[in-house]
Amino acid sequence: MTTFRREFIFSLVIASICIVLAFVDVGKIPQAPGGIRCRGLITDVDNSKVQVNLIVKTNAQYLTVKLLNGHHKGQKVSVVNMLSGKMELDEFYEAGKVILLEYSAHEGKPANAVARGYYRLRLQFVLIFLFALLLLAVAGVTGLKAVLSFIFSAMVLWKLFFPLMLRGLPPISTGLWIVALLTGVICFSVGGMTRRGLATFAGSMLGLLLTCLLAYSFTHMFHLHGAVRPFAEMLLYSGYYDLSLTDIFIASVFIACSGAVMDLAMDIAATMDELKLKHPDIGLIEHMRSGLRVGRAVTGTMTTTLLLAYSGSHITMFMVFIAKGLPPANLLNAPFVAAEVLNILVGSFGVIAVAPLTVAIAGLLYRFGDKSN
Repeated sequence: MTTFRREFIFSLVIASICIVLAFVDVGKIPQAPGGIRCRGLITDVDNSKVQVNLIVKTNAQYLTVKLLNGHHKGQKVSVVNMLSGKMELDEFYEAGKVILLEYSAHEGKPANAVARGYYRLRLQFVLIFLFALLLLAVAGVTGLKAVLSFIFSAMVLWKLFFPLMLRGLPPISTGLWIVALLTGVICFSVGGMTRRGLATFAGSMLGLLLTCLLAYSFTHMFHLHGAVRPFAEMLLYSGYYDLSLTDIFIASVFIACSGAVMDLAMDIAATMDELKLKHPDIGLIEHMRSGLRVGRAVTGTMTTTLLLAYSGSHITMFMVFIAKGLPPANLLNAPFVAAEVLNILVGSFGVIAVAPLTVAIAGLLYRFGDKSN
């Protein structure tokens, strides 16, 4: 079987799994009661009851909204937008803007309407389309496989991993199985059903296993619990009292860094593949030395990837500590900051370790493996 045919069949299988996952309901969780959803144009706003205290707005905002689609298109409905004073949750609406509306029908007319935020779904689809288009333009067939891997990863997390944890499966072992599945699909989809793909998968998994072990050990030594994550406490209040938030936190550490680990492993495996292609008579030791030289250069920049990613998502938190003039010891010792320090450093361990591991595996595969590529 040719390499092209193997990869075509593999991609077809992954696409089929994505379609099946779209209709699978693993969690068996009943849908929240809701009404009809549609787009609505705000035609009038009444802010007379809104109370403003500095930058915080509370009380009620009254809207008149014209329905833009659905069975009641063109009709108008009144909406009460309750402002709780939490800026991260509230949305303050303006006339002329389009929102997502949820309402029920009463005697053929829309009633009990609730605003679900500014309408962003169409722009999100546009952004996804532009992302896929750019990826295809730059990477060609490999970009197409990368898009397929992206969709597959999103479907597995949303339709399998999250529902399985809600059903009470162990987060760490379930996370390892899920990340192994994602790593395999991504590595073999992008790297091909070749020794390059196999080296990427094996190196990535060894790096992630090390990350999992370190995350488990240091989470307990740091005396951290999963409640440091946003919405973790709300999850318990939703009725899932038996969930282990600490184990969920540990799983999140190695899942979060899996992308960077796979990225570095693919760089190393592709380099080893290219070296062998250009110099088929290269010896095992020289082959591995050359791969390590590339690995050192890539690792030098990759180690800051997680630091910038996590720090960038918590800019306001760090600014609050600085604005209050608190000493660095207070900042670093706070549980939610310590959790991010653990995230960054433990994840970086996996990123650093994956380079020599992938070099060793790729060197042995190209030295003692078969001649097919």
